[in-house]
Amino acid sequence: MSKKKTLKEEALFYHAKGRPGKIEVIPSKETATQRDLTLAYSPGVAEPCLAIAAEPEDVYKYTAKGNLVAVISNGTAVLGLGDIGPAAGKPVMEGKGLLFKIYADIDVFDLELDTKNVDEFVRTVKILEPTFGGVNLEDISAPECFEIEERLKAELNIPVMHDDQHGTAIISSAALLNALELVNKDIAKVKIVVNGAGASAISCTKLYHSLGARKENIFMFDSKGLLHPSRTNLDGKKTEFANGSAPATLTLADAMKGADVFVGLSKGNILSQDMVKGMAPDCIVFAMANPTPEIAYEDAIAARQDIIFATGRSDYPNQVNNVLGFPYIFRGALDVRSKIINEEMKLAAVRALADLAKKPVPDIVNMAYGKDNMVFGREYIIPKPVDPRLLTTVAPAVARAAMETGVAKFPIKNWEAYENQLSKRLGLDNTLTRAILNKAKQNPKRIILADAENLAVLKAAQMAQEEKIARPILLGNVKKIKHIIQENHLDLAHVEIIDPMMPQTDADIARLERFGDLLFEKRKRKGFNRTEAREIVRRRNYFGSMMVETGEADAMIGGMTRNYPDTIRPALQAIGRQEGVKKVCGMYILMSRFGPLFLADTSVNFNPTAEEIVEIAELAAREVEKFNIKPRIALLSYSNFGSANGEDAVKMRTAVAMLKAKHPNMVVDGEMQAHLPFDNALLRENHPFCDLVDGSANILIFPNLSASNIAYNLVKEIAAIEKIGPILLGLKKPVHLVQLGSSTRELMNMIAIAVVDAQR
Repeated sequence: MSKKKTLKEEALFYHAKGRPGKIEVIPSKETATQRDLTLAYSPGVAEPCLAIAAEPEDVYKYTAKGNLVAVISNGTAVLGLGDIGPAAGKPVMEGKGLLFKIYADIDVFDLELDTKNVDEFVRTVKILEPTFGGVNLEDISAPECFEIEERLKAELNIPVMHDDQHGTAIISSAALLNALELVNKDIAKVKIVVNGAGASAISCTKLYHSLGARKENIFMFDSKGLLHPSRTNLDGKKTEFANGSAPATLTLADAMKGADVFVGLSKGNILSQDMVKGMAPDCIVFAMANPTPEIAYEDAIAARQDIIFATGRSDYPNQVNNVLGFPYIFRGALDVRSKIINEEMKLAAVRALADLAKKPVPDIVNMAYGKDNMVFGREYIIPKPVDPRLLTTVAPAVARAAMETGVAKFPIKNWEAYENQLSKRLGLDNTLTRAILNKAKQNPKRIILADAENLAVLKAAQMAQEEKIARPILLGNVKKIKHIIQENHLDLAHVEIIDPMMPQTDADIARLERFGDLLFEKRKRKGFNRTEAREIVRRRNYFGSMMVETGEADAMIGGMTRNYPDTIRPALQAIGRQEGVKKVCGMYILMSRFGPLFLADTSVNFNPTAEEIVEIAELAAREVEKFNIKPRIALLSYSNFGSANGEDAVKMRTAVAMLKAKHPNMVVDGEMQAHLPFDNALLRENHPFCDLVDGSANILIFPNLSASNIAYNLVKEIAAIEKIGPILLGLKKPVHLVQLGSSTRELMNMIAIAVVDAQR
């Protein structure tokens, strides 16, 4: 089956599974009791209604308006699909809403309008103004999009932005400023060639002009040639960039001679290597057509070693990605209740993005892209989308510009408090997941999937292979696995399948004997004889562990159809513990609103001693540090700092004292009840001595397996929190577990974790 067909089926399944679509509305207030409902609706709701009637600005105080953006389209220019209509464009608008939420915690209603009439479109959006704090126009064809945006900006009292126009303009402008700085060229003097004259190209060029580029140095081409004053077919905004300093017959190839900058917002493969070779020294090429750039990255780099190159793709350096802009621009505009997104606010976003690229890159970003130390330079001229500083950098810059230009109705007075508020809006959950997946892609590893007679496992194997995260190796009955693959139209034709119980060749038999002999050598003084060893390595978890131990695979994932001991015991016997480690343990990652929470021990040790609790905390801290997150550890119990003297309370108290003695700089405290590590105000008031008084914990250590397993399962089900794990800690080589019933997504995350562990 072709990759394209597989992607189609997977995408359709993704959008249809469970609750159809990608977004939902959930209550933000209590609704459990009759009293709650009385306050939420009649008669209690009358009070905020009357307050807003008396003071209209109170609508921001008592309703969701201040954090609600409308994503509005008529489906006339959807992605690369063109005029497919409003209903067909709805999945894109829902996706845009999802990005607003995960990057800037902005809520969205998407509205698809069934009209191509500009007056009707504007009228519809205008009468919706009381509902929303801002309007994001999306996928509207030119030239109508220009008039629609201009009219709405003039007639509405809330910020309006057509992201197709301004998103790429803002991000590419930041990239252009930094590229010009690197090659020491003046924006007022450089020759710029723009291929494409649609909404995005016009907006990009206007913003370059605002930054100092001169119109006489800009040569813009559409499908009919150079925009020239002599042409009579220039519609919309094209006349603004008609350049009469060259002949109307000037071709793109001729214009490229001596050009300093090329900006492509057109179609793929229209730029040749010869055209690039003819550009000025230290040329800048932004080939932003998607998914196929105007010239391939490899061809451009081969043509010129002095080139600075950017695309719209994530698999090459310098991705011009709109997600670097719109979430944070609207965040800043909403937070000061700006009436508009003006030119100064857009330029503030440009400069904030450009400046951020020059600052030291956080470790989590380096990890995500497999770099030891990413620094400002030719292959890093704009920040990466996973950079957690974007929210606290771009949004405040936009808010300041709104205040300075007099369009902010709710100015910020305490900037430190505002940045803290922004930091708390989003934990590091999505950032961490994206960083792990990106890191895995840098150097895919061979991952054994020991329970491959399972559809979810096989789907995860296909995804891991397609996304180039891992090279899966499947263990199980070959006939059964191939039947599941065929029945579900999966594409795993080139994935190795091994059945240790049914060796097919002499080489397979020889490998089993070799694995048996090696296991015998490891266990001969622990009750094994050679015959037993050769027989037991036919079991999948033993066979997979031996493949990892001998270097024939890099990591293994099991547990999907077996009890945890059936996976852990073979790994301990075949691979063994790390030097100095007495007990392996299990750790889950929960993607909570506080950021990622690491829970240990959730899988292995039934009732650890204080000394074993210390080792579990140390192993968890070392693992968390691998994700470039500073460990903040809370040891949990039913008592708070000596308020009770039961066995578990004393054990955890003792463990805290031992940890503090061994690691004076470790942020660790307890014993404490489970809510305290996340209630800094309560800690500050009642336990100001606590190490966690200035920030929440990210590692939770439990007194026994019963407590940890109950807490983990309760939280992840009731709160519908995404999970990864359990990750086994303390083994010499990576073997990890998944829970019975794990989803394909959870398996994918676990595969990525295993790859990252193997990379280390």
